[in-house]
Amino acid sequence: MSALQAEVIATERLDLVPLRVEHATEMAEVLSDPALHAFTGGAPDSPRELRRRYGRLTAGSPDPGVDWLNWVVALRAEDRLVGTVQATRVHDDHTEIAWVVGTPWQGRGIAAEAARALVDWLRGKGVRTVVAHVHPDHHASAAVATAAGLAPTDRYHDGEVEWRSTPRTDPAADGPRDRG
Repeated sequence: MSALQAEVIATERLDLVPLRVEHATEMAEVLSDPALHAFTGGAPDSPRELRRRYGRLTAGSPDPGVDWLNWVVALRAEDRLVGTVQATRVHDDHTEIAWVVGTPWQGRGIAAEAARALVDWLRGKGVRTVVAHVHPDHHASAAVATAAGLAPTDRYHDGEVEWRSTPRTDPAADGPRDRG
């Protein structure tokens, strides 16, 4: 398995930019609403805590068979960061994705656009199976998973529904989708 490296992914409105420790201060503000933790638990990180966390994430997984890929989501029209997306490729078996968009930017399709772009990018890198875990009551996140081409399964992980991509039968279809 060759390691994947995060790279800039551009969409119509967004730039997914590989995570850097320097993003922590702005992202601490973006992610400061305790409501963002309603379904996942925990509390917002301080800038200092986020810098430490981002330092661990950017250092990469200690397991050589696992790729940690993390991006901040930049909304070009506002010239600011508004969220994150991440992908964890596990031993060539599957890739788990997750997303979060700050409260002021929710309801504008940003998470769906970012998640779709991430899945398209992963497909272009040869990833066949994409998985996300969504709390059964988190309808907005379920809509994002659907927009990214995932479907719910009957499997649960830590109380969350496992959503999974359906491998395509046409390998040529795995390239980026036309956003036109």
